[in-house]
Parts: sequence; C-alpha cells; structure tokens
Amino acid sequence: MELEVGQRASRELAVDEEMVRKYAEITGDYNPLHFDAEFAAKTRFGRLMAQGGIATGLLHALVAMEMPGPGSVFMRQSWSFPAPVYIGDTLRAEATVKSVRAKRNMAELEFEVKNQDGTVVLNGEALVFQDDGSS
Repeated sequence: MELEVGQRASRELAVDEEMVRKYAEITGDYNPLHFDAEFAAKTRFGRLMAQGGIATGLLHALVAMEMPGPGSVFMRQSWSFPAPVYIGDTLRAEATVKSVRAKRNMAELEFEVKNQDGTVVLNGEALVFQDDGSS
C-alpha cells in the first residue's frame, strides 16, 4: 500500500432521476421521498431526494478506483448524513488518509461529500484494505 498520511483523492457524480430509479431497482428502496413529489413536498425535505446509498456508492467508487485503488474493500465504515442529496445535485467526494498500516495493507480514511453549493451531505471515516494480488 503506497499511501501517505494527508494524501487526498476525489471523485464527482451528477445525481439524476434515472440513477435514483436504477438504485431502487437494485435495492428495492422505493421510498416515496424518492418518487412521489407530492409526498416529498409535505416533508421537511420539501422535494424529491436521492437514496443515501447513492452518496455512499460514490465513496465506494472513490476507494475502488482512485485511492487506494483496484483491489480495495471497506472493512469498517461510519457515515453521517447532515443534509439530504436532492435529484439534480452534483456531488464531490473527497477522501483523506488519516493513518496507514502498511504491513497489513490497511488505511484509515476520512470522507466528506459536498453538493454543488458546498453543503456537506455526508461525512465519516472508514478502514480500507487493499489486496494487491501478490498473495
């Protein structure tokens, strides 16, 4: 594992209705907050929002494809969702290396996901493992 404390990586994603529909097809999450505009308008959210798994999925892609990269998996994760992700938002996820356990091919990462307005919609941390295929 070639990571250093303080190292950063990022990834972006535009959230649209089709993505929300496909996520529901995969997971079965057809909560009316995601599909029924009248229902959503009566809630504290005020309008249609995306499933939380779309934002966490962005982090999975960041870890698997950017840092640490291919062969990486989550061992433990802890997320908070301080604000909703709405359909039409563009998300930017950033990961920062907090610590590295090189002998075990593990690292602790800190995450923050913001929307196009700079509002934090997800934050948290995770322990990741990278299998480099050498075993």
